[in-house]
Amino acid sequence: MHLDHATLRTADLEATRGFLEAVLNLKPGYRPPFDFPGYWLYAGDAPIMHLIPGSGAPVGRAGEMLDHVAFRMDGQSERYWALRARLEGLAIPYSTMDLPDLGERRLFIRTPPSAGGGAILLELVFREE
Repeated sequence: MHLDHATLRTADLEATRGFLEAVLNLKPGYRPPFDFPGYWLYAGDAPIMHLIPGSGAPVGRAGEMLDHVAFRMDGQSERYWALRARLEGLAIPYSTMDLPDLGERRLFIRTPPSAGGGAILLELVFREE
């Protein structure tokens, strides 16, 4: 089993699309003709991130909710450092977590905040060979 895709509700489709294109090199592609706006963003030939409109209203933390979405990234150390450099060049804040016992390095970023102040946490996982 593997994750097929994640769907993000966002109050700003264009800003979120631009962010994911710039940071993760995702590309918009085919999306069925739904009766509401949105994008399917592809990594190669896989539509892994779906964007749909949301109100941008804050979500209550008392109920169950998705905390974050994690992506296993292609490549090892060189791609990790290249993405860190890209984030710094785009002035996108990030945090790191190294897990040597798993042979992994992780970057954490947030999508652009909406008018309601929300942003979605994305975890980018790089596994050393």
